[in-house]
Amino acid sequence: MKENNSDLQYHIADSVDVCVIGAGHAGCEAALACARLGFSTVMFTVSVESIALMPCNPNIGGTSKGHLVRELDALGGEMGRNIDKTFLQSKMLNVSKGPAVHSLRAQADKMEYSKAMRKTLENQENLTIKQGEVCRILTKEDADGKKTVCGVVIGTGMVYECRAAIICSGTYLNARCLCGESITYTGPNGLMAATHLTAELQKDGIELRRFKTGTPARMDKRTVDFSKMEEQVGDTPIVPFSFSTNPDDIQKEQVSCYLTYTNERTHEIIRANLDRSPIYAGIIEGTGPRYCPSIEDKVVKFADKERHQVFIEPEGLYTNEVYIGGMSSSLPEDVQLAMYRTVPGLENCKIVRNAYAIEYDCLAPGQLKPSLEIKQVENLFSAGQFNGSSGYEEAAAQGLIAGINAANKLKGKEPLILQRSDAYIGVLIDDLVTKDNREPYRMMTSRAEYRLILRQDNADLRLRKFGYEAGLVSEEVYQQTLEKQRMIDEEVERLKTTFVGGSKAVTEILAKRESAPLKTAASIADLMCRQELDYEFLKELDPERPELPKDVVEQVCINIKYEGYIARQLQQVKSFKKNENHLIPEDLDYDDVPSLRLEARQKLKQFKPISIGQASRISGVSPADISVLLIFLSSRK
Repeated sequence: MKENNSDLQYHIADSVDVCVIGAGHAGCEAALACARLGFSTVMFTVSVESIALMPCNPNIGGTSKGHLVRELDALGGEMGRNIDKTFLQSKMLNVSKGPAVHSLRAQADKMEYSKAMRKTLENQENLTIKQGEVCRILTKEDADGKKTVCGVVIGTGMVYECRAAIICSGTYLNARCLCGESITYTGPNGLMAATHLTAELQKDGIELRRFKTGTPARMDKRTVDFSKMEEQVGDTPIVPFSFSTNPDDIQKEQVSCYLTYTNERTHEIIRANLDRSPIYAGIIEGTGPRYCPSIEDKVVKFADKERHQVFIEPEGLYTNEVYIGGMSSSLPEDVQLAMYRTVPGLENCKIVRNAYAIEYDCLAPGQLKPSLEIKQVENLFSAGQFNGSSGYEEAAAQGLIAGINAANKLKGKEPLILQRSDAYIGVLIDDLVTKDNREPYRMMTSRAEYRLILRQDNADLRLRKFGYEAGLVSEEVYQQTLEKQRMIDEEVERLKTTFVGGSKAVTEILAKRESAPLKTAASIADLMCRQELDYEFLKELDPERPELPKDVVEQVCINIKYEGYIARQLQQVKSFKKNENHLIPEDLDYDDVPSLRLEARQKLKQFKPISIGQASRISGVSPADISVLLIFLSSRK
């Protein structure tokens, strides 16, 4: 065995099991998972003040992202518990639609969120926080040229020996922030960028690419006229993110957000200054997120729109800063001020922090295993924006899975790989592993083929088992989940076998909701399927009904009302799993597969799918290629 980087002069600071590089939302979950699973862990950050930082939008959850946080919580992660401690306002989105797309969103107190997460990390057994920039990842190489992580080096020259490492570098690698003609080589919020690690990763054969994201300005709320805006209030009662949070403990007075709009004058100022925008002047190299465009992009690409929504959101209880959601920009400061002041309510606004775009290095596609281990280096995992995703929730979900799988690798256990039919997290990671994403990846409900069964309300029932088997969910919590499932099943069965007839009393009760009288006996479950009737209303016809917790009743109602649709989707999942369980041998040489198209051969070599199902989702691999591959694998057997 020989060490690469063997010419370095360094001093050993410590020897641990796992090094986590970065303390954003991915790094926090990865470090907590490893430490809670019994492995000595060091989490590195360029600044201790940046732990669980929210450099952009001050909220957790939202459409589809709320699903990720609920799933993360069900698996034993921390984000859901932390936002329940520190939110300012909570809202369930899409309630006018079916339960499959309901998503929880909470406005966060940014400083309190960071402080609460830092407190959790600092008091976690087996976990140490270290401020310092990781400049190199040390590897050892065996006789076959296979590299394995053996340590990391920080800027002071100190070495932390380790058996596994997880890169959660966020937007810090070779970061630069752009505000018009002004370019600063820093990470988000003016924090120090990480400028050394990129070159060292490339030496190990890891290919990187350049992405971009951006953030709006922050205003002094004393200069904002809220009377010209539409008030947006939170929900009552408040629904917690974490399944372990008692709903009674989080009912509190909430802080309002506000809605206003851009107008034609705003758009004129933007169009007149596009030549000063780094995006349109060709200064920005990286690709930005299509689903979270800057205000310049909105005005150019949606020229027919007369106005765009602008949300004014509080950053915290102890600051006057407010976030101007929907107006991220990289225009110069003078243009920013002029355009913001055309928005109703912002006529006299003063900018506390300018909007800016940020560019950073991240992993090119095709280099991740489904476990989030990087293919080129054994025991090197990665998560978050380094993997080409965007968003706090996507990062945290990956961080948890990377942490679990780093621990599993050290234990000699199989990795935890959630399938697309198991969780939104499974969809997220599968897309990052199999797709050539050319822009920062954002989770959306439309990406989940089986969203009717992957609802945010049943994440605990779907995923507690995985968290329990991984070691992050306690026996007590797991047994509580099994008991919840038992109560749901029993009540559904009871409702299906409890019948009422077409008596005068029953007819009078149904008439209260203008529901048709019964001609023959019907079960309570049958009646619940009528649009105008629900579980609570039918209590009068169901005197033997047991008292059940609200979360159990919620599942009973959904299971009965959507039974046919759920059954159909479960059948689709059954077919899907046939291909997912049809594994492709790791040693398969695609050059040996006859009649495989050149593009398919190249893509299969690049992504190295573990199953037929995964291979079928790779861009450039057609159904005909899959047929050829199946025939070849069958003949090989």
